[in-house]
This record gives sequence, structure tokens and C-alpha cells, in this order.
Amino acid sequence: MTVGVAVFGTVLAINGNFSGGGDDKTSSQVVNTQPTQPTSTGDGLQAGSLQFTSQAFGADDAPATADIPTGWKSATGGTRPKYVDPTGVWQIRFDTRGSKQTPDQLVESRAKSIEEKDLQIISRDDGTLIYTYVDQTRGPRMGLSSFRPTPDGSRTLVEITVGGRPQDEAGLRAVLQRATETIQLSGATGDTRPN
Repeated sequence: MTVGVAVFGTVLAINGNFSGGGDDKTSSQVVNTQPTQPTSTGDGLQAGSLQFTSQAFGADDAPATADIPTGWKSATGGTRPKYVDPTGVWQIRFDTRGSKQTPDQLVESRAKSIEEKDLQIISRDDGTLIYTYVDQTRGPRMGLSSFRPTPDGSRTLVEITVGGRPQDEAGLRAVLQRATETIQLSGATGDTRPN
């Protein structure tokens, strides 16, 4: 697994620290208003080209916020929102419903449930599943699904998944890391998700 990760880039360091108590320091804050664009050389989504905007989502009784790349638009809302870049190549999806399973259990479950052509599991460390596959319409794809734990590690608070092409890995890792570092879940201190 380590060799596969080295081939696809450096390992993403996600610290799993969530600010969950109603701290609105990042809510509705625009970091930069320039949309992220594909590179003209076709080298993929570059981490250094990303700019972020805080977005609010979730249910009325359980709102959440996180930074997403500027210019990516909401494709779905609610407790499972998805944001897509204007070209439709890259996306980020959140699932704030939580789970009674641990992040590692969810990684194993997700790895077994993906039914895509030429699926290759690159890594399944620290509650994060990294994989590639071939989409019939869009060609080679890469996904990174991160399941973030409750403070005691016994359950999962949120899933964050980013997707794009294998050559976008550096940018996808940066998007996932930024979303993980900035996500704010209401009431995370006494969070009882799932109910």
C-alpha cells in the first residue's frame, strides 16, 4: 500500500480536529472570490491554485459549514450536499448524518461496496479510503473518502469525499484537507449523531 501511495503522491495528513461548538469564525467568510480553473497544461488540479469560500449546509436543526473551492456550485443540499466545479470534473460531497460505525469500519464497508471498473484501492489508513477506477463516460477517476470520528473514536461524525481524475490528486488532497480542517458541526461537543 505504501508504494501505491508514493506513486500517487504524499500521504494526506488529516488531524481530525473539529471545531464543533457554534463558533462562527468561518461561517459565510469569503476567502477569495476567484473560481478555481483547470490548468491549461492538463496536469491536473493544482493545490496552489485553489482558493476557498465557506459554505453553509446541513439540516435546519443541525447546520454545518466548511470551506470549499471558490466557484464550485451546489449540486445537492441538505445533510448530503455535493459541490461541483464549473467544468464538472471535480467535486466534494459531505454526509453529516453520522454513523454508529467507526471510521475504519466505514472505510472497509465502502471499499467492499464500490462497483466500478478497474477499481484499485490505494490506501485505507486513518479513516480515509483512497481509490481509483475507470468511469465508462469520464475515464480514469480518483476518489478520497474521509470518515471523521467522534472525540472518543467510537462513531463517525461526518464523511467528506472528493473526486476527480488521478492527475488531480494533489489538488483533491488539498480540498479534502481544507474541508476537514474547517468543518463546523453544530453541537459536536454533545453530538449524539446518529440519533
